[in-house]
Amino acid sequence: MNWRDRISIDPAIHHGKPCIKGTRTPVSVIVGSIADGDTPERIMEAWPQLTADDITAALKFAAKAAARADVTALRGDAE
Repeated sequence: MNWRDRISIDPAIHHGKPCIKGTRTPVSVIVGSIADGDTPERIMEAWPQLTADDITAALKFAAKAAARADVTALRGDAE
């Protein structure tokens, strides 16, 4: 699966933050939920508009973004 099929980046939606197409659900919410220990099943219960493929796409997008990110700016973050 290609994450581009499920994720949009539109300046008119959430100020251009990556979201799952047709849901307005930010990728950061999904990735943050996984990082906090939520399972894909729990995420889909909380956001019934999401599918397992949406969650996989969000994780693939995050992995690609992390690989390209300049993490030096994050060194001072408390979290």
